[in-house]
Amino acid sequence: MKALIQRVSAAKVWIGNSVYNEIGCGVVVFLGVRINDNIDGAAALAAKTAHLRIFPDEQDRMNRSLLDISGEALVISQFTLYADTRKGNRPSFIYAAPPTEAELLYQKYVQYLTDLLPSESTKTGQFRASMQVELINDGPVTITLDTDNQLPPCR
Repeated sequence: MKALIQRVSAAKVWIGNSVYNEIGCGVVVFLGVRINDNIDGAAALAAKTAHLRIFPDEQDRMNRSLLDISGEALVISQFTLYADTRKGNRPSFIYAAPPTEAELLYQKYVQYLTDLLPSESTKTGQFRASMQVELINDGPVTITLDTDNQLPPCR
């Protein structure tokens, strides 16, 4: 699994002409699921997300986590994080998990993150929907977390 995490002061996800979900201070997590990913990886990635110290303390050092600031998380499924662009100009997605498997692990990640964060702090987009994500990247701070080094090579 791969999580591209952006620290935000606010974010919204739109589906069609309507706001589907929105958060204030916290993170937007773009989450990709790779073939051969598993539930243990989802749990570990959710814990790392909740405890990642990317928010400023009194000395303006990145020393606080989502838990420390009672921040929110907006989790958006993003299979394109596993685009393979080594050949040609059209990305290949052979390393992305099939939708059924990906959705299960996406939901597990969301569940684990929800269990760690304060009540109603975790929001989502809609799996497999065409979405527009509006965010104010604070910093900017963008961090990538993944479980790929824990897995055997794909295909």
